[in-house]
Order: sequence, then C-alpha cells, then structure tokens
Amino acid sequence: MAEQTQTSHAAPKSFIRKYIFSTDHKVIGIQYFFLALIAALTGMVMSLLIRLRLAWPANRWPMLEAIFPEGFKDGLMQPEFYLAMVTMHGTIMVFMVLTTAPQSGFGNYFLPIQIGARDMAFPVLNMLSFWITFLSFVVLIAALFVVGGAPLGGWTFYPTLSAIPSTGPGQALGADLWIVSIALFCVASLLTALNFITTVLNMRTSGMTLMRMPLSCWGWFTTAVIALLAFPVLLAAGILLLLDRNAGTGFFIPSGLSVSGNLVPNGGGSTLLWQHLFWFFGHPEVYIAILPGMGATSHILATFARKPVFGHKAMVVAMFAIGLLGFFVWGHHMFISGMNPSVAIAFSVLTLVIGVPSAIKTFNWLGTLWGGRIRFTTPMLFAIGFVSLFVAGGVTGLVLGQTALDVVFHDTYFVTGHFHLIMGVAAIFGIFAATYYWFPKMFARMMNEGLGKLHFWLTFVGVYAIFVPFHVLGIAGHPRRYADSTGYEFLRALDPLHVFITIAAFATAAAQLIFLANFFWSLFKGKRATDNPWEATTLEWSTATPVPHENFGEQLPVVHRMPYEYSVPGAERDFLMQND
Repeated sequence: MAEQTQTSHAAPKSFIRKYIFSTDHKVIGIQYFFLALIAALTGMVMSLLIRLRLAWPANRWPMLEAIFPEGFKDGLMQPEFYLAMVTMHGTIMVFMVLTTAPQSGFGNYFLPIQIGARDMAFPVLNMLSFWITFLSFVVLIAALFVVGGAPLGGWTFYPTLSAIPSTGPGQALGADLWIVSIALFCVASLLTALNFITTVLNMRTSGMTLMRMPLSCWGWFTTAVIALLAFPVLLAAGILLLLDRNAGTGFFIPSGLSVSGNLVPNGGGSTLLWQHLFWFFGHPEVYIAILPGMGATSHILATFARKPVFGHKAMVVAMFAIGLLGFFVWGHHMFISGMNPSVAIAFSVLTLVIGVPSAIKTFNWLGTLWGGRIRFTTPMLFAIGFVSLFVAGGVTGLVLGQTALDVVFHDTYFVTGHFHLIMGVAAIFGIFAATYYWFPKMFARMMNEGLGKLHFWLTFVGVYAIFVPFHVLGIAGHPRRYADSTGYEFLRALDPLHVFITIAAFATAAAQLIFLANFFWSLFKGKRATDNPWEATTLEWSTATPVPHENFGEQLPVVHRMPYEYSVPGAERDFLMQND
C-alpha cells in the first residue's frame, strides 16, 4: 500500500482562477476534453476536403475557393492543398484528439477520484501541461496560414523532404511551426505522464491497492509510463530536425544530395535515423491512443453486463505487456527501408507476439459479456463497438506484420484502412463510450439515450462503410497519399468505390451532428443526474454529483473490495461499492 501524500488547496473564487488558470483536475480535464473536441471537428472537416478531391478530382468548388483562395485556384483543389490537408488531418487527429481526450481529458478528471485522491500530485504542473498543449495546438493551426503554406510531408514528416526548406511548397515556415508544435506537445505530455505516475503511486486512498484499482486507472497509468519513455525520443528527433533546417546541421541529410541541381552542403547524415527515432515513438503512440480506451471499455462492459471483469489480473498483465512489447516492434514500419531480412524477421515475430496479450484482452471482454444481464445503454453499445473495431483492425495488423505481405501492401490504402480502424476509429469509440458514461458525473445531467443510440448505429455502420472499402482499394493495389489517380488506367475501375466512400464519410460526419446536438442540449436541458445513475461500483459514483471541491469532502473513502463486484450472491443489491 502506498503511503498517502494528499495535496490540498483552497477553492478558487475568481472566474479566471476557477475556469481559466485552474489547478482543479476536474476543470483541467474538461478543458482538455473541449480542446480535443475542437481539434476533432477541425480534423473531420479536413478529412471531408480530402474525400472531395479523391471522389471528384476534376470538379470545381467555387464556394470553397472563396474560403481557401490558394488551395482552390479557379475552384479546383490543388494537389499541394490536398497533401497539406492529409498532413494536418493526421497530425491533429493523432496528437490533439487521440492522445489528448482519452488520457489527459478523462484521465485528469477521473483518475484522482477513482483512486480516492483529492487532486493530482502536482496541480500547478497539471495546469501548465494543459496550457502548453493549447499553445501547441495554436502553433499547429498557425501553420495553415503562414507564407509558403502548410506542411505537406505527412504526419510522419520524413526527411529529406522535411529537412530541407528549399525542396518545395509547404517546406518553409509552415514546416518549422509543425516541428515546434510537436516539440511543445512532447513537453506537455511528459509533464502529464510524470503527474499521472506520481499520483497513482503516491495518492491512493486507504485500502486502494494496485490490484483494486479500476482497469480504467490501469489504462491511464500504463499509458503514462509509455508516454514517459516514448515522447523524449520524438522531442529529441524534432530538435535535431529543426537544427537541420535552420542551423546548418545534417543529422538527417545524406551526403551528395542535390536539390534542383544544387548540392546540399550540410550532408553526412542518415534519413533512416529519423525513421528509427520516429517509429520508436510512433508505434507506442498507437497504444498511447488506445490503452485508455481499453481501460474505459473494460470498466463499462463490467458495469452494464452486471458482472466482474473476467480475468481481472490477466487484463492488468496484458495491458502492461502490450505497453512493453510496443517498444520492440518499431521496425515493422520500416520493412521496405532496405533492412536486413534477418532483422525484419525478428521484428515480424515480435509483432505477432504482441497479438497474444491483445487476444487475451479480447477473450476476457467476451468472457465478461458471456452470461451477463446486459443493459444495452449508449455507453455499452459504444464499448461493444470498440471491441468490434479493435478486433477488425487487429486482424489486418497480423497481415501487415508479415514482411512478405507488408512489402506488397505498405504503400497502399490497406495500411490506411488498418490504422484508421484500430488506432483511429476504435479509440474514438472509446472516447464516445467514456463521454456517454461519465457525462452525468462531469456535468450533473443525463444525455438523451434515444439520440445516443441513433448516433451509435449511424456511426458504427458508417465507419465500416468507409474503412472496409479502404482494404479493398489496397488489395487492388491503389497507392495512398496520391491526390489524383486518374492517370492510372488500372485504377479507373475503383473510381466508383471512392465516390461510395466519400458519400459514407459525409453521412457519418453528419451523424456527429446528432452527438453535438445531444451533448450541448443535455449540458443545459438534460435530466438531472443522480449520484450513481448506472448503479456502478467504483469511487467516482460514491461521491456527490456535481463532484465537490477536493472530491470527497473532509473524509477520504476507505476501499474494502475489488472494483467490479456485481451480482454478488446474498447482497441486498446486485452491486457492492468499493467503499461499502
């Protein structure tokens, strides 16, 4: 049992200290949530612009020309603008949404409450982390409006294109801002990770052993450990890249390279060095995005199946195993880089090994549902949807883990479909599940269940209608990242599929308006929430709604049991709170 070291600070009185520069973890969690929501809407609009170009590459859009005069010259979307949208969409979604909402948003709000703490270990550092993340987002968006245009090197930002400002459009100030933004984000994520780890290890209330922590806490804790080890590598790589671009170094610029007939003077580096550094961060980033969703899904499945989580300890071990193994498989992103085939086989085997703890988690989720008295609420539907998408995306990951198959599929839409399912959409479903589940505790009102279920079904069908055809495109050999494929005769037959995907994308995006309407209507007009509307067991439901300052009043709760004690024989109710 960790010794309690509880921080305490007086309730703020001024508006600025209460809502802007707040040190309350609950306010900071909500700030992260709304920042991620704005980023998600921005990224979604960019994805729709991408789909317009792919479905109707020769169409003119005069209305969009009025908004983006450079990007839509004569109404026609320019290839550079398309590539900029691809780059910014990927960057915003990966960093500002998938990394921010599930970990910093929900984690900040509920981690201290679920372990029985009054706040995070370092409240001021917590506030600082949010504002650095906010600054990072502002700098990233600014890259859209500077002279030279937004960067177009993709979210992986591979050199040599990204290391030399003179290589073309989008490689000037916009690229520098992209790097600065990511560096700021790394700093904020490191501060957040330190805060989460310290809080879990030092701030648990009496009786809250590590194994008694809810699986959502294990998800946030494991993610924080991964972030602590992965983000410094990306930060270092970003600094080196910035030096290559502005200080005459050549860490990522090979010798003898010429651009437009001019020899690049500061050669001697290696482009592969960037790939190694980036993917050492990049693959664990997949788990940074999805592990909090796994934790939330486990939490929600148990609540609405009215059963304890099947194999609780195995779930904890599997979560940590996924996080650990994630640091040994970065090479499978580089099979086509010319690496030694023996090394590639080693990375391939390790990639397949990581499927074992993933399969354990899936088996245990199904075991939790089996024989349960399932309540099909909106958060439960999104949690089940998360499992479905995780399995669908994971299966194609096994295909790409094979070196022989990856060489064929690497530069096709097959890869795009795979990572959108498992890293993007599955994580988004985790966020939706968490939002519908914890909304009553965060905002003291209930969301509308009818609208929530309509939102789920339209989104669930929509994402499969979008990303299953991506795999078909990949199997047919359709290359990704191309702004226009009309010059390739063998791809002509796939044009109708692009139109279908685009229509599905617009329909799915429209379905998100239902969520937004439900969310904001419920904020002000939703039914008042009771303290424990889902009849759940963990500590966040044992405190009052809305949650008071420092969470539990004068007395911290004492934990007596495991987190998911549902359907206990002989109990008066079908659940026992952790502090009963």
